Amino acid sequence: MRKILLLSLIVASPLALAGPQCTTEQRAQWQDPQAFQDQLKAQGYEISKFKITDGNCYEIYGFDKDKRKVEIYHDPVSGKAVKTEIKG
Repeated sequence: MRKILLLSLIVASPLALAGPQCTTEQRAQWQDPQAFQDQLKAQGYEISKFKITDGNCYEIYGFDKDKRKVEIYHDPVSGKAVKTEIKG
């Protein structure tokens, strides 16, 4: 029984860490990554890390305008936040 539980946890682990699916639009429809980051910076965000996820999101790590540490997934077409995690 323990082996089955352990195996199911190992198999499910990557799924638990997966981020959201943000869009199925072609990349030609996406906002320019640098222009998108510049817009966020103009709103007071400090971006420490920016990446494009497997779920077709723009993901940022950094600080919001209130200096709270955040991880935010954005739809790269609309720019809207799909998932926000405030870390502190």
